[in-house]
Amino acid sequence: MMELYQRVALNQDFPEYHLKQGDIATLIDTIPHPHQGEDGYILEVFNALGESIDTVIVPKSAVSSLKANEILSVRSFVTVNSSSIYDGETKI
Repeated sequence: MMELYQRVALNQDFPEYHLKQGDIATLIDTIPHPHQGEDGYILEVFNALGESIDTVIVPKSAVSSLKANEILSVRSFVTVNSSSIYDGETKI
């Protein structure tokens, strides 16, 4: 069982959140499925500097615990909203 506030890895892409398999997030809560489907996790996603950039809900099966034989990596996070593109540092 996953513990609250532990870091977890996504094991699939979530294009709607601009997240990819292997991205790291912090488990902040669990949430029951409203129609008897798979329960979910609420995750907080941070940038490489430790700043919170998003909170997302994913199915429990979409995350896994971090393992000692895994290495963290860095990639650019680019989001598009209705008025601008944000590259994690400036609006473009």
